[in-house]
Amino acid sequence: MRYQISGKQIDTGDALKEHVEKELDAMLEKYAQRPTDAYVVFSRDAHNLVCEATVHLSSGLTAQAKGRATTDVYAAFDACCERMDKQLRRYKRRLKDHHRERTEPVEFAGAPSYILAADEGYEGEEPESLQPMIIAEMETRIPSISVGEAVMQMELAHSGVLVFRNERHGRINVVHRRDDGNIGWIDPE
Repeated sequence: MRYQISGKQIDTGDALKEHVEKELDAMLEKYAQRPTDAYVVFSRDAHNLVCEATVHLSSGLTAQAKGRATTDVYAAFDACCERMDKQLRRYKRRLKDHHRERTEPVEFAGAPSYILAADEGYEGEEPESLQPMIIAEMETRIPSISVGEAVMQMELAHSGVLVFRNERHGRINVVHRRDDGNIGWIDPE
């Protein structure tokens, strides 16, 4: 498994990196068995230390968790690890079921992704153009998975929406969390 452990305004020494690798390996061995890579970022938020972890599994799922502590980066990582462990424990049966059905790894297609500037500051004025201003451009990975896997992926990532290629028919689909708490599924013709 590949690890990328970094810090924003925090020094991540060798001891912290070894601790992160050892603890993540032990936790993921119980559930995933085949994680592909993990990204762990330590940062400061006012007086708190924050640890954000993202783990990509070979089944195509991505688990994300965030932990905070006031005194120690190890405590922040442990809180993050507990949350990820809880998420994966909840989905353990479903992870194993999907893992058995899938004989090959999930395929990903690349797609451009854009961040648009917010239209703040137009108090009563008409904008000069209806064309939005692009402030960032990046590559997004779109997985080819089933609808059930997409819902599970969206919940594991604590995301409000997930775009995916439906492996049953190959078209782009969207699952999203509705205001009433249910899950919506968009399957265009």
